[in-house]
Amino acid sequence: MSGDTLTGVGVSPGTAAGPVVQVAPPVRPPADEPAPADAEAATAQVSSALAAVAADLDAKSAAADEHAAPILKATAMIARDKGLAKAAAKQVGGGAGPATAIAAAVDEYAAQFEALGGYFAERVTDLRDVGSRAVAHVLGVPAPGVPTLTGPTVVIAHDLAPADTATLDREHVVAIVTAAGGRTSHTAILAAQMGIPAAVQVHGATDIAPGTTVAVDGDSGEVTVDPDMALIEAQREHRERRAAALARVSGPGRTADGHAVALLANIGGVDDAVAAGAQDLEGVGLFRTEFLYLSAQALPSVDEQAEVYRQVLAPFPGRRVVVRTLDAGADKPLAFANLGEEENPALGRRGLRLCQAKPELIDSQLEALAIAARDTGADVRVMAPMVATAEEAEWFAARVRAAGLPKSGVMIEVPAAALRSRHVLAEVDFGSLGTNDLAQYTMAADRMEGELSDLLDPWQPGVLDVVAAACAGGEATGKPVGVCGESAGDPLLALVLTGLGVSSLSMAPKKVPAVRFALSLHTLAECRDLATLALAARTAADAHEAVRAAAHEELTSVS
Repeated sequence: MSGDTLTGVGVSPGTAAGPVVQVAPPVRPPADEPAPADAEAATAQVSSALAAVAADLDAKSAAADEHAAPILKATAMIARDKGLAKAAAKQVGGGAGPATAIAAAVDEYAAQFEALGGYFAERVTDLRDVGSRAVAHVLGVPAPGVPTLTGPTVVIAHDLAPADTATLDREHVVAIVTAAGGRTSHTAILAAQMGIPAAVQVHGATDIAPGTTVAVDGDSGEVTVDPDMALIEAQREHRERRAAALARVSGPGRTADGHAVALLANIGGVDDAVAAGAQDLEGVGLFRTEFLYLSAQALPSVDEQAEVYRQVLAPFPGRRVVVRTLDAGADKPLAFANLGEEENPALGRRGLRLCQAKPELIDSQLEALAIAARDTGADVRVMAPMVATAEEAEWFAARVRAAGLPKSGVMIEVPAAALRSRHVLAEVDFGSLGTNDLAQYTMAADRMEGELSDLLDPWQPGVLDVVAAACAGGEATGKPVGVCGESAGDPLLALVLTGLGVSSLSMAPKKVPAVRFALSLHTLAECRDLATLALAARTAADAHEAVRAAAHEELTSVS
């Protein structure tokens, strides 16, 4: 394997080299685990194991940042699920040992989650992680996961559980590689937020012996086993050239001829806001508010919400903060707003649809945001997720005005909203393209299904056609259209999006310098030419290559 180069999907840019640490595989029960002599005692052992897992995850969440805490809390809720415990108890009653019973119950639930799709399918990795930890507890062996790291390390796993990704030792992890995963998996998104190079869908990665040095390219997705010193040195020189180039440009986003493209941050909580507020950014293009609700047992009061929003908005006096209202529902169940099971939660009553069914959710949130905006002086703009029609946009805009907030917008992540954008945008002040979900719905491909990564490539011409339709509606109505999906952080794709008519780009803050640099090298006319090349391409790969070949050489030499 020495000298081999494995290829996957790059999901977090940058290069790094270091020795491999393989994450221990899930703990499975012994094939010959005997039937319990005392079924009642075995059932109690199962319950104790699941409770211990939940308690451990809660303890980790208490010490985690606001990226990690909600993920850990959500995983702990799975461990506390009464249905899972009952399913395992039923297995014990049928003669299974406690470890076998837990594994069988998890397999049963995983099959149900996968069949439901959407949010439930996304939770299968969490579910299996809970099961593996509980089995380890029953067997009295170490829990699976990332071992303690003592130096620069490339972490490799079949697929990192969200709980593992969220608690990575950022001082020691220089790169992440997984054999599974996808472009919008927890691993991909968190690695980008942390600025750690990462590649997913790297087949053969788990066969690399621990301690072996590998070189990882998070842009191309290439992983080189036992790289020679020439490659390591080339990567080091590339990083230095890149850092020097990006440091030359600062301030607001501008094309080479002065066309403004606002560069904004995606944030998920107070810690994110404080960090982003201190950086060279024009504000926030996506503030995800779900962390305030997902672990709550009752709707937070207006005062409770307002206090959190004040902390988020405080670092941005006079700067833009675009707030996405609650994106929850059957696909992200809330204990206090459950509308019941749905056949396909990803296509169900989520986002604005949930708020229309329970208006108190949106009204209390808007009231709290209005209070926080007045107290902090931030330029607060609110947008609704999962809007599909002009009627929905009109309903939301009226709610925003009634709360005393000045600007309303919509997330354009449903193809219908993009295709009818001139009518949808006529009802509001702005639109923001959520390209992760937009790609999922356009390509009919589950964004959490790693094997469908090619379909979910943001360079897919079909997705770019839908983006172009949304931008055409923005031009027709005179309403700005931004992008807040992961594609905004790709420097080459940012040029295409600008050429299509996008006026703002929101991304993980660490990606902003590269996008700012890319814009500074190209005029608006050149961006439009690049967009034309991408739209004319037959495949996603053709689109990427055509744009790369035509882009400024100084950009491609450091990207």
